[in-house]
Amino acid sequence: MNKVVNFIDLHSGEENKKKVLDNVKSNISFRGSNLWILACAIVVASVGLNVNSTAVIIGAMLISPLMGPIVGAGFGLGIYDFNLLKRSLKNLLIATVVSLVVSTIYFYLSPFKDTQSELLARTSPNIYDIFIAFFGGLVGVIAITRVEKGNPIPGVAIATALMPPLCTAGYGLALGNFKFFFGAMYLYTINCVFICIATFIIVKYLKYPIVKQTDVKMEKRVKYMISLLTLALIVPSIFFAYQLFQEKKYKQKVELFLKLEFLDKGYTVLYKKTQFTSNPKKIDIAFLRRRLDKDEIKELNVKLKTYELNNTVLNIIQDTTDLKQDILNEITFNNKTMSEKDLIIAKLQSQIVSLKFDNNAILGETRILFPEIANIAIANHVFNENKKDRKVITVVLYESKNDLDTIDKKKLTAWLKNKFKTDAVEIFKRQ
Repeated sequence: MNKVVNFIDLHSGEENKKKVLDNVKSNISFRGSNLWILACAIVVASVGLNVNSTAVIIGAMLISPLMGPIVGAGFGLGIYDFNLLKRSLKNLLIATVVSLVVSTIYFYLSPFKDTQSELLARTSPNIYDIFIAFFGGLVGVIAITRVEKGNPIPGVAIATALMPPLCTAGYGLALGNFKFFFGAMYLYTINCVFICIATFIIVKYLKYPIVKQTDVKMEKRVKYMISLLTLALIVPSIFFAYQLFQEKKYKQKVELFLKLEFLDKGYTVLYKKTQFTSNPKKIDIAFLRRRLDKDEIKELNVKLKTYELNNTVLNIIQDTTDLKQDILNEITFNNKTMSEKDLIIAKLQSQIVSLKFDNNAILGETRILFPEIANIAIANHVFNENKKDRKVITVVLYESKNDLDTIDKKKLTAWLKNKFKTDAVEIFKRQ
């Protein structure tokens, strides 16, 4: 039995208590660099939530210094050091206000206001978030009290996720969405309180020396306060977890109903939406081709009860037009438009080819006849393109040390007219 106790004993490998307390106290304050690190971490987390990037959010959680005052509050309660508790709570309040201000400003200025899945995940906490915060807090404080800190600290920062709820609360404030704000702040409170409680339990278990001697009455008061706070946070979270369970269960029944009544019979469902929170609950669906009359819709609504979809209304979205034919017409129109565009592009490419010349090849021939020409560029230029008197002139630009004399220019003009089968050639020297 003693071997089992020694195997799980937390006193084994424990750091010096005074050293641990000094380390905890040094990480409480939010001044100078700590405040800047917090503000930067909030911006990083806000960007991650804004663009729905899990990797960026994890990075922000790793650099956040928010755990310091929460662990400090747990130690303050555990050793009845009320000055430490006050300092910790004061710094936690400062950190919370700074985080809310920075995230609110970011989301207010950000051009992207869409509610991403990473934001939504922080607005409806439940009992599972309490488990994560509590056991994550236990791991964190156990690691803090060890001589060998190991790898748990970064993992705790990610698991307990203090930054994202604060940023989501800032998002709610920036958009005036107080449902998001209060939901995110509730999750943030859960994380803070249960990390603190986990710290309190470990501090008591490891028997850290009490700073201020208290009577039994005071100890009971602290325990009652912790118990009431725990209960106040657990009860709503259990309700939210129950709601989540009921919603998932309801959606599974809806999927079964759609599968047996429509999909297995060969009907294609183009659109479906379940409104679980409305009263009555609603299922909106639309088909590719099938059309239902009033009697069929009424019969399907009656069938909902056989799938235990009580207090639910089935709404079939359909109009007088043939949806399938509309889609086919749209595809045909798009194909026709694309074909017209292809013809225009082909015509333009043909025109470009007709106006261009192989200047390198022509230069080789020209220099045999006129060695003084160093370089040459030739192109056709169209004048009055959309009129009857449309005219194409071959324009020649040459480079040489000296201007061509009149005789050479005439020879070059005659040669080019004969070569390109054209009557209009204009020759110019590049200045």
